[in-house]
Amino acid sequence: MARYIAGRIGYLIITLFIIASFTFLLMQLLPGSPFNSEKLTADQIQILKHEYNLDDPIPIQFIHYIGGMLHGDFGVSFTYDGRPVSDLIVHRIGPSATIGFEAVVFGTIVGLLLGIIAALKRNTYIDYLAMFIAVLGISIPSFVFAGLLQYYIGVKLEWLPIAFWGGFKFHIMPAFSLAVGVIANIARFMRTEMLDVLGQDYIVTATAKGLSKASVIFKHSVRNAMIPIVTILGPMVVGIMTGSLVIEQIFAIPGIGDQFVNSITKRDYPMIMGTTLLFSILFLVVILIVDILYGVIDPRIRLGGGRKS
Repeated sequence: MARYIAGRIGYLIITLFIIASFTFLLMQLLPGSPFNSEKLTADQIQILKHEYNLDDPIPIQFIHYIGGMLHGDFGVSFTYDGRPVSDLIVHRIGPSATIGFEAVVFGTIVGLLLGIIAALKRNTYIDYLAMFIAVLGISIPSFVFAGLLQYYIGVKLEWLPIAFWGGFKFHIMPAFSLAVGVIANIARFMRTEMLDVLGQDYIVTATAKGLSKASVIFKHSVRNAMIPIVTILGPMVVGIMTGSLVIEQIFAIPGIGDQFVNSITKRDYPMIMGTTLLFSILFLVVILIVDILYGVIDPRIRLGGGRKS
């Protein structure tokens, strides 16, 4: 286990270096300038470029960028009063992490329950209703749900605030908007896997031995059906990261997604690169956790060398 995790961390570091290199290159290829040429003179723009080391040759800029990244220094923002990018990320990541965590936890729990119930009540109205909810959640984008919730729950009924950030009541609509897709995907996959597992010989044998229905369902069926769910959960978590960019704009949440969108429109290169690396690190860490969870859920899987024979 330790050797496997160490190896994966090594690959993670190499992958991050490649991502950082490509991100830096793409920033250099972007048209335009981060400084408004309509409001600044050529001399003023040159002074700003010198201040931010943008007048150095590109290889020198790259070396400074990688060196700073290794020390946790992603430079200073062009648009946020010259504040360090790392400070801006730390200041903004709280709201994003909060709604993302709430969406994943709520969506996973509800999705699993829907999928299990649908499988156990196969070809009944409960099954059809659960799958209708799943198809609806997959078909309609999260920002559409966000708009509907704002209009009906926030404006019409006035049950919840329609925007901004505060106590728990401010979390409900944005977190639910992100959770809808998670619920739909997990419910659909869980139903399919549960139906497959319930038809296996060992489930028939466990039932014939006189085990309780709850034991057969939760100890044998659900656990074995969870492996594919863990597989899709990783990409869904990353999808919530990117989906939150739009949701944060809709609900005026002061999160990292809102800041990332603003940095793109204003060509704030250090902010774009720092946030991109943050999302990349989160993605790679999620994939590593998913791989480790395989061995926790199914002891037959060897993390270092496949399945036991």
